[in-house]
This record gives sequence, C-alpha cells and structure tokens, in this order.
Amino acid sequence: MAITDTWLKANNGKKRDKRDEVADRDGLSVRVTPQGKIVFQIRYRYAGKPKRLDIGSYPLITLKEAREENTRLRRKLEQGHDPAVVRQLEKQAIITATTLENLYRLWYKSYCKKSKQSHIEINRSFEIHILPKIGHLPAKQVTTMDWLNILEKLVETIPAIAERILVNAKQMLNWAVTRHIIDTNPLAAINAKADLQIKKGVIKRSLSDSEIRQVWEAIHKSRMSHKNKLFLILCLVFGCRNGELRKSKKSGFDLDNMIWTVPPSDHKLGSSTGMPLIRPIIPEIKPLIEQAVQLSKDSSYVFTNSGSNKMMGKSSPLPLPYNIMQWLRKNKDIEMEHWSVHDLRKTARTKWSTLTAPHVAEIMLGHKLPGEWQTYDQHLYIDEQAEAYSKWWCRLMQISENIDGIDRPIWQ
Repeated sequence: MAITDTWLKANNGKKRDKRDEVADRDGLSVRVTPQGKIVFQIRYRYAGKPKRLDIGSYPLITLKEAREENTRLRRKLEQGHDPAVVRQLEKQAIITATTLENLYRLWYKSYCKKSKQSHIEINRSFEIHILPKIGHLPAKQVTTMDWLNILEKLVETIPAIAERILVNAKQMLNWAVTRHIIDTNPLAAINAKADLQIKKGVIKRSLSDSEIRQVWEAIHKSRMSHKNKLFLILCLVFGCRNGELRKSKKSGFDLDNMIWTVPPSDHKLGSSTGMPLIRPIIPEIKPLIEQAVQLSKDSSYVFTNSGSNKMMGKSSPLPLPYNIMQWLRKNKDIEMEHWSVHDLRKTARTKWSTLTAPHVAEIMLGHKLPGEWQTYDQHLYIDEQAEAYSKWWCRLMQISENIDGIDRPIWQ
C-alpha cells in the first residue's frame, strides 16, 4: 500500500521500539528510526548489485518531492548512470560552484582590463553595487530577478551606473557562457530602454562665439591654476578627448617635428584599431605645450595632479567648467548654460565644419572614417589637419580679440 501524507504526519517524530521500513511505490520507501525520524530512500540494482540511496528526510522533503526525485534518478538509471554517483556529483558541483564574484574577477582580469579604457570605473561600479549583494552566490544560480532587483533600484537614482552595469554584466555572462562556466545568460533578453526605461538622450551642447569669448575671458582673468587654464585651451583647440590630454606624456609631443602622437592605449579606438592618433602641432599652439611641460618638469606626464608628479586624475577636469561659470556669474553677472569639458570637443567639431572637409574634421577628432574608407585610406592628412588647426586658431583669435583687461595671452 502506498504511503500517504496523513501517514507521514502521524508517524513523524513518534517514537517506536525499533527501526521500521515502509514501502511506497516504484522502489521508493521510507526508513523510520526509533526516534521517529522519517527518511526517504530508493532501492535499485546497479551492475547486478542491490543498492539503496537516501534522498532526504520528511518534512524537509515532501512526499510529492520524494516521488519526483525518485522518478528523476530512475530515469538516470535507465540511461546507465548510478543514482548514487549522480547525487554525489551534483553535491560536489554545488560545493565547488564558481561564485559570481569569482566569475567577475576572472572576466575583469582576462578581458575587461585589457579591452576597456573605462575598466577602473566598471570595476568600481561592480564593487559598490553588485559584489556585496550577490557576489557570494553561485554564478549559475544568479537569476534574472536577482540582477533586476539591483538594477531597477539604481535606475531611480543613478541610471548611468545602472546602464554601465547592465552592458558589462551582459558581456561578462556571454563570455562565461562561451567558456561553459555557466549554462545561460540571465540578462540576454534585458534591454536598458525597454526593460529599465533608461532613456539615453543626445546632448547637443556646443558653445556659441559669444560664449567662447566669455570662457576665454574667464580663463585669463580667473584664479584657476595656470595648468588648468592651459588644459582647457588645448582641449578647445585640439578638440581632443580630455582623457587623451590627461594621459599624454612629454614623449608624445615632438616639438621638433611638430607632431603629437596619442598611443593606442590612450585613446578610445586604440584597442580596436591598434593605431595611434597623429595630430600636427601648429606654431601658435607650441608655446602652450611648452608651458605645460615646464609646469610638470618633475614628471613624465604633461598634466599632473596638483603637488604630484602623477598623471592628472580622471575627475580633475570635471569642476573646471563650473569654476569658469562661477567666475562669470560673480564678475560679469552672466548666467551661462551648463557645459562640460567634453562640450569643448563638440564646440570645436561644430566650428570645424566651416573650416575644413568633413573627413579631415573626423580625423582631427580621432574618429573612424566610414565603411571601407577607414580600411583602404591610410593617409594621415597631416597637412590638411594643420591647415584646419591654423584656421581654427585664427577664428579663436578673432572671437577673443579686444577683451578688456587682457593685454597678452596667458602663454606669453
């Protein structure tokens, strides 16, 4: 007669004189100890020998669950596997399972650190928001909801960080699936816009001629450090990513041949192209670079942190536009619309459209040329760039001429 839930409840914890065994069906039975502990077990034959295997105790495992486990293991037996070995291997897999943190550290070291310019920021985001919460869990058992519970809360306060984590977590999990570390990517179908409602707007901020004039005056008259003044002017003149200038070493500026070389490790596309950026240095810009080099005479870097010979940190340029806007507010009663250092790059590119051909302007920015053009056209356009920079410099001088109180530029 099959075991029932009523029988299990009645006999659980009920002491008896001796150990009993009661059969259920399909080889499933229970063993009841003198203390009334009920243990489910299965009986089977493997390689001609009778065997039995404990699969759990009541009520931690219900009768329904015990029957399902019995069926699963007998299916394995039909396939030629010993149920005892199957259970042992499954237990060992749980014990030795790769945690999400171990998976992340492996991915970060093997791929992220080598391939991504922003790997430090990515690492910081995971260490603050992900690893303390789910890093200890087995990577295979982290569910879509485990991720979403974290990401949805981040979207409410810092959506940019939520998107950064989502993008990189998906890459990490795909990397792990490819290497058979995990079976599936629980974030594969999650989309930042559709599922997290992260809307990435395109910022269209570039400075007008009158705003350039105001910034130029503030740079010359404010109490900002001389190093930071030179930094802003060079960002505006070159239209470079501020990271390219922050990371620049003195060895990258060849003032004899008038060339600035940005190595692949220091610009956005370097990891994919393996090519440096080559920019000409026009005579008008040379004094700015010479002064910057002199200010960091004890360092191999052109721009350093204050009181240090280390490379200027990523956060150092961030407050510079605010300082400019504050000076204009206090001294000129001008409320300037917010802008960032990156907007100087957009400003330069916008103005270049009136000074040179589009493909030259894109090369000056350090962008890829479209389609096969990038593959087959290996010309550096040094002369064309130099001509455009000269025209841009003349334009800046026209915009900033005759500002009251500026007798000579800061680099003279």
